[in-house]
Amino acid sequence: MTRYKLTIEYDGGPYNGWQTQADGGAVQDAVTRAIHSYCGEEVVLAAAGRTDAGVHALGQVVHVDLARGDVAGKVRDAVNFHLKPHPIAIVEAETVDAEFHARFDATKRHYLYRIINRRAPLTLDRGQVWAVPVPLDADAMHHAAQVLVGKHDFTTFRSVHCQAKSPLKTMDEVRVSRYGEEVEVVCRARSFLHNQVRSLVGSLKFVGEGKWTRRDLEKALKAADRSRCAPVAPPDGLYLTQVDYGRKD
Repeated sequence: MTRYKLTIEYDGGPYNGWQTQADGGAVQDAVTRAIHSYCGEEVVLAAAGRTDAGVHALGQVVHVDLARGDVAGKVRDAVNFHLKPHPIAIVEAETVDAEFHARFDATKRHYLYRIINRRAPLTLDRGQVWAVPVPLDADAMHHAAQVLVGKHDFTTFRSVHCQAKSPLKTMDEVRVSRYGEEVEVVCRARSFLHNQVRSLVGSLKFVGEGKWTRRDLEKALKAADRSRCAPVAPPDGLYLTQVDYGRKD
């Protein structure tokens, strides 16, 4: 058996998330079928993270064991051939040590949330960003976001369906930047709770609109109460951009 690390890019719009579904409508299902078409093997993919329905990825990472043992470049190209016409691509494939694990060896996960802040409706970016027509103060959003950095109980920003054992997480970075009409929120941590980034972005939007202050966001965080969260941002603008690994990679 040869273990491969695959870095995958996908448009999450047509899929019910990454995790395999009974109806076969997940990104994982499409990749699994493509691998089977290529080599005839029944495989189980282990991923760095489970993106929700509608969430995109630029750098999702999975590992898979194959008996065929082809060079990594051939695996990438063959699987991409069988993925057509899905909006999914293996952007990189490499062989790794048999002990490598895409989920448990990950040391950092990076997410990007994209907001288009303009009155005009979306055309080219439809389904890829959150369209917010009211003016947002990105500087105020960034200033408020710094209360989220560090180790906190993130119950307020955690889905009621989250299966994590603890709401305690350490956020290494939350950065809000404006580039013309686009506002970007970058979040970096070892791991995240279910819906954590979308919950944070929804609350930061309240700050940007002037409905909340930095102090309001801080109070919501410290309350550790899901009902104190602002409306959750839609999945359209969220991207898993990168997963970092240590020596085993």
